[in-house]
Amino acid sequence: MTPSTFIHRVRAKNFKSIAACDVRLGALTYLIGPNGTGKSNFLDILHFVKDALEGSLDNALHLRGGLQEVRRRSGGHPNHFGVRLDFRLQDERPGHFAFHVGARPGGGFEVQKEECCIGLDGDGPRYVVERGMARKHTEDVFPVSTPDRLALVNAAGLPAFRPVYDALVSMGFYNLNPRVIRDLQKPQDGTSLKPLGENIASVLARMERYAPEQKALVEEYLGLVVPSVHGVQRVGVGHMETLQFRQDTGGAKHPWTFQANSMSDGTLRALGIFVALYQGGEGLRPSLVGIEEPEVALHPAAAAVVRDALTRASTRCQVVVTSHSPELLDDASVDVDSILAVSSDDGATVIAPVDAASRETVRNGLFTAGELLVLNQLSPDPEHRVTPESRQMKLFGAD
Repeated sequence: MTPSTFIHRVRAKNFKSIAACDVRLGALTYLIGPNGTGKSNFLDILHFVKDALEGSLDNALHLRGGLQEVRRRSGGHPNHFGVRLDFRLQDERPGHFAFHVGARPGGGFEVQKEECCIGLDGDGPRYVVERGMARKHTEDVFPVSTPDRLALVNAAGLPAFRPVYDALVSMGFYNLNPRVIRDLQKPQDGTSLKPLGENIASVLARMERYAPEQKALVEEYLGLVVPSVHGVQRVGVGHMETLQFRQDTGGAKHPWTFQANSMSDGTLRALGIFVALYQGGEGLRPSLVGIEEPEVALHPAAAAVVRDALTRASTRCQVVVTSHSPELLDDASVDVDSILAVSSDDGATVIAPVDAASRETVRNGLFTAGELLVLNQLSPDPEHRVTPESRQMKLFGAD
């Protein structure tokens, strides 16, 4: 496990199309599979946890259409859903955070059980809360909880649990939208990039001031994707702001400047990807960055640049991407163990490492992972398939 790996194992039951999953994540993980198989639903497990802690559980459910749209149905009946994240904090302490959410008989929902443990074999801070009541905890005083909220929100007021809360809410998830990036933006907090890129001008301004080396790296990668672009910066437009690019123009002695509304979708999306990966200076970088289909709107030749940016960024923070791009994986340097294959079985998402035969093929150099993807030969290994009833799906307690 590399130092940048924050969440190394994800278990979930009955979350959207995912009946059950138990997968390991590395510093860089590719979720590969056809459209509609549930790649985004897996990434949304992590995003849901962030939303539920940063805002409220009710808001996190509402953003996804309510409890009925989040919990998976089977046999025509809705199920309760649960999540467990096994992590390693920056100070190297391991731990896990888990919760189970269900419907109340009279309507609404409740957190039936929640657990947070730090350290090995229960030797560190921990708590267990059931329906708003603290059943076990190691602290002298534990804050009052309510059944409709995750207890970690209040427990974050205790120094023991604050590092877990901070790490989980510092995760960032991105489905970058060129139209949003192109529009004039209101000046905002530039500490972290928002999901669609709606504050990218403020983020770049902050990077220029506090993390110039990271901003220079963003511009270097952007120049590799669009060779005529030599830099980008935030500029004010009345009470709004936007991006201004320096770009070579035929016959001109010096680069001309163009604002975001004159740039292509591919240029803007590439910029958004690189900012998402390299935002924040020391101590402010995300614990994990999740990016939906980074290849969208980019020329296939740009895939090598994006792949290099993803790999390099994964040494500073954990990176998880969804994709079905052969070009992104078409390189012998891509570790087949970094790929999770995703498929759908009667509407249920299946996520597992690539099947053994394909792993051996890639390791022997016979095909790249990208070539196997074109041949539709990247499938979940049946030996790693789990069900909600399997013993591997234990959400609470020590493993």
